[in-house]
Amino acid sequence: MSLPNSSVPDFKFRPDGKPILCYITDRLSPSAPSQTDLMDPLLDKIELLAAAGIDWIQLREKDLSGKQSASLTREALRRVSKQAGQSKSATRIIVNDRLDVALAEQAGGVHLGENSLPVEEAKRLVQSSPAAQTLAHNFLVGVSCHSLEAAKSAAAAGADYLFFGPIFATPSKAAYGAPQGLDRLAAVCSSVNIPVLAIGGITLANVSSCLSAGASGLAAIRLFQDAAAPTSLVRSLRQQSC
Repeated sequence: MSLPNSSVPDFKFRPDGKPILCYITDRLSPSAPSQTDLMDPLLDKIELLAAAGIDWIQLREKDLSGKQSASLTREALRRVSKQAGQSKSATRIIVNDRLDVALAEQAGGVHLGENSLPVEEAKRLVQSSPAAQTLAHNFLVGVSCHSLEAAKSAAAAGADYLFFGPIFATPSKAAYGAPQGLDRLAAVCSSVNIPVLAIGGITLANVSSCLSAGASGLAAIRLFQDAAAPTSLVRSLRQQSC
């Protein structure tokens, strides 16, 4: 069976040392288009960023039902596949929290919150799922962490990657308290042996400091969602070195 994202290469992460770039979707954010139908603009943005060469897109539309989430995932995979063609740099679609949807739609991974399904259980379900027969073998299970202890625990449990933050002040992460800062990011990166993506207030101006602290890449909503020229932005971010 051919997977929608079967052009994703066999390696899990970038082999060229360039930062992993992840766009986190949020069609309900204040910066989203002010119109009734927000799904089409979201899918258009996904397609644009896939064409620009972004590595991952995390579908984080928490208000959607399982059926709606599955529909969004299916269409996102279709659009990403259309952009990828025969390229070996296909964008990976990662589903937020809904492991059932990620497995059913043959996505590239699932992203869990600190209070979501435990990593060990997610890994067990992936292996035991009927979808495992046709699932890409490099399916990722990632976790959001907001402390060094949580990061160590997630890594020990078998997480494939971590989001750590918020590194800088940002409205979308205000509920998690004061920014973690670059020193804590560095402590996390040096304490785990899996990729850590910095999140929270990431801009083109401060991404290099995150990479210097040891981050393998970055995850952001507004940085990508508000980009007027996605290809230029991705190119500029690619020029940063880990």
